[in-house]
Amino acid sequence: MTDKIITISREYGSGGRTIGRKTAEALGIPFYDKEIIDLSAQKSGFDKLIIESHEENIPNSFLYTVAMGGYYVGNMLPDQIYQTEYNVIHEIAEKGPCVIVGRRANYILSDKYDTLNIFIHADIEARCRRAVEEYGADVKDARKIVETIDKQRAKHTSHFTGLKWHDLSNYHLCLDSEKLGIDGCVSVIMKTLEELK
Repeated sequence: MTDKIITISREYGSGGRTIGRKTAEALGIPFYDKEIIDLSAQKSGFDKLIIESHEENIPNSFLYTVAMGGYYVGNMLPDQIYQTEYNVIHEIAEKGPCVIVGRRANYILSDKYDTLNIFIHADIEARCRRAVEEYGADVKDARKIVETIDKQRAKHTSHFTGLKWHDLSNYHLCLDSEKLGIDGCVSVIMKTLEELK
């Protein structure tokens, strides 16, 4: 058990979601990833698909937003979704220790909560393999998908937080899931939490 909130940021295909889930299971604390989309949809009234499609996209035009389902709200839709998720993440944190994957939780919770902020990364080839084997990407498209999603995450982080996504000073612990493996990363996190008690 831990008294900390663990946030996990991750490169696409690095296995960060799995590491987060396994860590939460090992600690016996709640795990939040896609659940944040469900909670945000309930609070905002937006369809879950709209939230999911805008979570890491910063539209450059009114037409883009209309095409993505934003209708009349124009470029404000990603801002509204971010603010809703921001509020949901604070509500989750108020309940106590948990693991939160993505959604800039390390930044959102930085001023008020005791967090352990983790960044999971891996070699591009390993991430492409995971994209194909676990996420169902086509082999010929895997690298482009991985790189595109990483760019979207970096752009979204910069837009809403002013931080650089890959700046290691934003995290307490950075783990290479290719070198350590999924279970190895979980083990390091558990040992780190023990040291922090």
